[in-house]
Amino acid sequence: MSIASDETFTVRVARKRQEAQGIASFELVHPEGQALPPFCAGAHVDVHLPGATVRPYSICSPPHERSRYRLCVLREPASRGGSSTLHDAVAEGDMLRIGRPRNLFALAEGASHHLLLAGGIGITPLLSMAHALAHEGASFALHYAVQARERAALLADIDEAGLAPHTTLYCSGDRAGTRMGIAALVAGAPAGTHVYACGPARFVQAVQESAAAQGWAGERVHVERFAAEAVHHDGDSAFELVLVRSGRVVPVPAGRTAAEALADAGVAVPTSCEQGVCGTCLLRVTAGRPDHRDLYLSPEEQQANDQFLPCCSRSLTPRLVVDW
Repeated sequence: MSIASDETFTVRVARKRQEAQGIASFELVHPEGQALPPFCAGAHVDVHLPGATVRPYSICSPPHERSRYRLCVLREPASRGGSSTLHDAVAEGDMLRIGRPRNLFALAEGASHHLLLAGGIGITPLLSMAHALAHEGASFALHYAVQARERAALLADIDEAGLAPHTTLYCSGDRAGTRMGIAALVAGAPAGTHVYACGPARFVQAVQESAAAQGWAGERVHVERFAAEAVHHDGDSAFELVLVRSGRVVPVPAGRTAAEALADAGVAVPTSCEQGVCGTCLLRVTAGRPDHRDLYLSPEEQQANDQFLPCCSRSLTPRLVVDW
């Protein structure tokens, strides 16, 4: 049996392991031992779970290992059905349907040094980057911040892969623990460095603000968030989505997202994170002004007002015309 040519394929959970407090890893392999589709460091796969739930998870294993994808998943306290299902209902030997790897957080070519900054479960794509950079003999440093050591996942992988000399761990909540000095790390980076940050929204924002304060060009700052801050919907107004290709007009009530309204109308726009983080549902805007509430588009891309994420963003105009 070969890998299917469509967008999803079946994998087997060869191993499930508790990695740290509230964190489990899943080793996914081809059911018949074939090589899996290639991926680059920083990539993720969409995992299709019961109940039509689709969630993106970063691959943390080395890109040159084609025999497996390794995912590491934090059980979210307010899980919407993704992390809790993987932790509670998925076991070794189970079959899962996943999407082909996609990369929205790739390593930059030509950088003289790579500064990898991980907050909590944000270690997952950055560990894959560290594997790739070590394999290539590139210059890099990995800094990993957690609240306590028992919450730090993948430390054994860091040791086993020989990445420890490149890695600094910060356990802010431990006795005599230290915090990651983001501003100092950015300020002290060698010329030509690119920085990569993944973790909670505030952690990523701190990296972006530190880089901006040091005058770093935007193309040298690469970020990925796993979850968005809670969005307040008080004062939301209804609007209409006009679909260019069909001419349909889809009303979006104040209490529904644009993605939900499209689904209610039978319009199949793909979604994944449903928080404006992953970019799966991105639509091109041809008229109207979006009310951007995502964390995927850069400030410059938001100002252009020619793209829109219907899972979280709304409209500042009565009608928003999209290319769909």
